[in-house]
Amino acid sequence: MTHLPRRTRRPRTALLVAATSATALALAACSGGSSASDGGTGGATDGGDLVFAVQNDPISLNPSGTGSGNDTLYVTRQLVDSLLYQDPKDGSLEPWLASSWTASKDARTFTFTLRDDVTFSDGTPLTAQSVKDTFDDIVKNGAKSLNAIGSFVGLDKVVAKDEHTVEVDFTTPNAAFPQATSQVALGILAESTLRTPYDDRADGTKVVGSGPFVLDHYTKNVEAVLTKRAGYAWAPASFDNTTGAHLDTVTFRVVPEAGVRTGTLTSGQSDVVGGVQPNDVAQLDSAGLPVVHRANPGVVFGLTFNESSTFGKDPELRKAVALAIDPKQVQQAALDDLFAVATSPLGTTTPGYADESAHLGADPDEAKKVLDADGWTSGSDGARSKGGKPLTLTIQWISNFAPNQTSLELVQQQLKAVGIDVRLESSPVPDFLQKLQSGDFDAAWGNSSRADGDILRTSYSSAASNYYRVDDPTLEKLLQGQLAAGDDTQRAALLAQAQERIVEQHHQVPVHELTSILGTQKDVHGVTLGADSRLDLLVDATKG
Repeated sequence: MTHLPRRTRRPRTALLVAATSATALALAACSGGSSASDGGTGGATDGGDLVFAVQNDPISLNPSGTGSGNDTLYVTRQLVDSLLYQDPKDGSLEPWLASSWTASKDARTFTFTLRDDVTFSDGTPLTAQSVKDTFDDIVKNGAKSLNAIGSFVGLDKVVAKDEHTVEVDFTTPNAAFPQATSQVALGILAESTLRTPYDDRADGTKVVGSGPFVLDHYTKNVEAVLTKRAGYAWAPASFDNTTGAHLDTVTFRVVPEAGVRTGTLTSGQSDVVGGVQPNDVAQLDSAGLPVVHRANPGVVFGLTFNESSTFGKDPELRKAVALAIDPKQVQQAALDDLFAVATSPLGTTTPGYADESAHLGADPDEAKKVLDADGWTSGSDGARSKGGKPLTLTIQWISNFAPNQTSLELVQQQLKAVGIDVRLESSPVPDFLQKLQSGDFDAAWGNSSRADGDILRTSYSSAASNYYRVDDPTLEKLLQGQLAAGDDTQRAALLAQAQERIVEQHHQVPVHELTSILGTQKDVHGVTLGADSRLDLLVDATKG
């Protein structure tokens, strides 16, 4: 499959790298890869120990399991390889563990020819059976494989045709599957891992992949230490170095507080820090420390309603919320120009993105009229009620991105101004997910990253996780239609219609894009963000 065209008038701009002033960090829509140095790694000196400070404990190092988001994937990306690699420059797919692949015209059958020189870190060879067993394991474990199971909707069977050829057959079209195989969640595992009970893989000691690093040890809430794997010679062609990692070790150290993380970089205790907050960028810039950043693809930050709740199932209430929220104010108060105001449910770096800004816009006065017409009357304090019942919206959110609280407190004020009382409920990732599964919420604040427009289906289809209980046959037809489209142009058109439908029906209120920001020491090079705007393979990374 090729990269989906984008229906947008916004120009694509080169990613800014190693910026030397705060002004130079202003970011419009960006779609390229990123690194702390564009000098490549030719002639680089091997060796060195990289300390990478992250915000969250990984929780689980099982690639398809539920972890803590980006910080989990930063670690697991180094342990497991994927069948295909997605180039962050243009979203195209290229060989990795698979030397070639084909897709049937009806997007139901995908055949991958594997390299014959790949081994797992326990010395066993990569075979078609390895791929079959990995995919079958994901399906068998169902909801436990939360990060991966959505890619196998309609799976018929996985067949090892011979030692190095595997075929994946679906009963219904799945045009997004090739891109899905580039994700960490579908990373291929050795038989020794697959024989281990799923719940026993979280600490990573049983996770055996074919990646450039292996796990030395993982201490919960402290660190995960990886060591270089000898003999790694199958990095994707997009990387300069195909003969193994340069670094000897990588230590992912858990440092929850953003300001403390930044301090570890400026004091020299860390070589790279993740989750750099907007208000810390200027500090790094003034210290002359390079910044790596890229806008995230996938569903943007915003409010998504539980449409089985009393609040969420009322389309007029959803419309009023959409009119009351001013994303530009949120961006200016909680973020900076690195974080673009959303122009669609999808971020601008997502293959299949369409500019829906014509259907978006704040209008508090109109929001009040909508609420009036819906029978919600204002009291002396401005709060609205109907039949003696106050108008209250409960928003669930997680604190894994520091500006969330400031953003939501402003959203709370904006909604209060039109008479909607907002209650903010924060919880850890596992509890947040449990709330979504149980349906015990009115709306959720968050985002979801994936470098393919099919994330709209996995987020909003009634046939997928269906956390938001959306019942919209028109939208469902579009989401399933794009998955069935073997032609990229047709698929992009259907995704554009789906984005338009989501904003017109106010299933989601888009607010701002997420941008991944890393800070690095001056002597660190080759640290890049992939097509999903998460940490890419560290095979090119050097220190010194």
